[in-house]
Amino acid sequence: MTNSEKAGQATSLDDILKTLANVQRRKILVRLLDHNPQDDTPVVVDDSEQDQDAIERLISMQHVHLPKLEEYGFIEWDRDSHEVRKGPKFNEIQPLLELLVSHSDELPDDWL
Repeated sequence: MTNSEKAGQATSLDDILKTLANVQRRKILVRLLDHNPQDDTPVVVDDSEQDQDAIERLISMQHVHLPKLEEYGFIEWDRDSHEVRKGPKFNEIQPLLELLVSHSDELPDDWL
């Protein structure tokens, strides 16, 4: 199925849960909840204490996580400027993100 075919369909709960299954993707999406596209502040995932961890996270971010979020339409990703914005289907995942954030004090620390 092409991206244009997916654009007209609602995202399945299974696909939303697959998206939320990774902490890096959850962090990006949660940061976008309050992100204002007119703001110059970029959306950034927490820095790693180890250089090797930071390199591995950057590689997986660019080759796995950002493409997956973009494929589902949850983000728009400008590869040239490295900017991430809410995508056309962000509103489909937003209620679950807001639920996670509103109960973050009840969840394990590594969930968000």
